[in-house]
Amino acid sequence: MAIQSLLIILVVLAVLLVIGVPISYAIGISSLIAILQTVSLDVSVITGAQRIFVGMSKFSLTAIPFFILAGNLMNQGGIAKRLVDFVMAILGKLPGALLVTNIGANALFGAISGSASAAAAAVGSMVEKGEEEQGYDKALCAATNGASAPSGLLIPPSNALITYSLAAGGTSVAALFMAGYIPGILWALCCMAVAMVIAARKGYRGMPGRFDWKNLGVCTLKAIPSLSLIVVVIGGIIGGIFTATEGSAIAVVYALVLGICYRNITLESFWNIVVDSAKMSGMVVFLIGVSNILGWVMAFTQIPQAISEALLGLTQNPIAILLIMNVILLIAGTFMDVTPAILIFTPLFLPVVRTFGMDPVQFGLILVYNLCIGNITPPVGNTLFVAIKVGRSSLSKVMPYMLWYYVAILIGLLLVTYVPVVSLGLPQAVGLI
Repeated sequence: MAIQSLLIILVVLAVLLVIGVPISYAIGISSLIAILQTVSLDVSVITGAQRIFVGMSKFSLTAIPFFILAGNLMNQGGIAKRLVDFVMAILGKLPGALLVTNIGANALFGAISGSASAAAAAVGSMVEKGEEEQGYDKALCAATNGASAPSGLLIPPSNALITYSLAAGGTSVAALFMAGYIPGILWALCCMAVAMVIAARKGYRGMPGRFDWKNLGVCTLKAIPSLSLIVVVIGGIIGGIFTATEGSAIAVVYALVLGICYRNITLESFWNIVVDSAKMSGMVVFLIGVSNILGWVMAFTQIPQAISEALLGLTQNPIAILLIMNVILLIAGTFMDVTPAILIFTPLFLPVVRTFGMDPVQFGLILVYNLCIGNITPPVGNTLFVAIKVGRSSLSKVMPYMLWYYVAILIGLLLVTYVPVVSLGLPQAVGLI
């Protein structure tokens, strides 16, 4: 019954998505159709409604709307330029200085804003003029911008990691946040390595002259208020001063005060930001609530156990099992957004990795890292297409460069998957695991 229910869910879900049904409705409908084999229609509908309410009434879920609002306030608050100047002051002497700066600024701004597409749009537009003036290849610039933007989604505060915590049954958000730093930085470093190699071949040099310590000091002072958001919020959560939900509210207040001080947020723009954040939050929270139906159906029909038995029956080698999972997640990520994919695949694969002793924190980083790659892979690849639009290039010109970035990012994925210390080292060091 489990395999049959899983096939029904996957087939119905695929058909509904193809015909344009929103992902939240598609998940709910496919789950209810699957459970009708064993439960009557009236019972399944009533239970489904209860599961939605239960899924949406978790206190920890409040953190997501607040972080979305804080991110949107940051997007409008004049943060990007200060971060670009700060990173340029540090990395400006490296080959392909503007490419490397783009990558570093994307990691910082993506972490603060919580949106890869926002990072690609804001940071990409900031460095685009300088790249054009210095004769950089537009396709290379667009590829660099797009490839590096998702790195910030792994660096806390991360809505994707909060969503995984909920889907995984309460895995520590503080531990996940601490675990996200090295994989996120690793992603950015992999992109930097590719950018510098290509830049060296094309003759793109760094800024001439000696390192300017005075300029670094000025840029650092301007960037400190923006960077302090990460220190205040993450430091408070990890230090036990406040919870992730309370930290998200503090992030909103901090971002609002910063935007007002920079004179980039007015009463009218603030109202528009709140409305946009409410719309986005409503979609995310409803999706999480509906996914609770899917979790109930999977538990009732014992789908996770069937998947676990199937994979373990195929091979007992954890290396091979993780490789299969990575391939499945990479394929799924090309067609699905990060949030729904987390909600679908966490209950499927987490029981499997637990059978050979993998920590849920490490699996969370493997899962999110995989799905973030989907942000820059066609046919969905929203972040990639934003970067192409900002960089005024085309997919056909960008893809040859993207192939090199894909290789580097996948090397990072293998390290996160098979070297536990990459994701578990920091949380273990501070006693969160």
